[in-house]
Amino acid sequence: MNKALLAQAIADKVGVSKKEAEAMVKAFVDIITSKLTDGDEVGIAGFGAFSAKTRAGRVGVNPQKPTEKIQIPPVTVPKFKAGKALKDALKKSRD
Repeated sequence: MNKALLAQAIADKVGVSKKEAEAMVKAFVDIITSKLTDGDEVGIAGFGAFSAKTRAGRVGVNPQKPTEKIQIPPVTVPKFKAGKALKDALKKSRD
């Protein structure tokens, strides 16, 4: 499911126009991105938690010249931890 299909599903479920649903999806993504950029965590009860983690820098290998070592800098990456209700729903769908 992509962003457009998600907006359409929200529009159908909530009973708003597709344009309003697209604005909701965009606002949701913008708010999550903004909060993670600020170093905050966003938790949605029953769904999960979004957070930003810093991956430590390390020494890697240049794939074009395997004998050459390169320094990989630290980077901040997004992380999602699924909530219990989401995990339980997925378990039930497999059974």
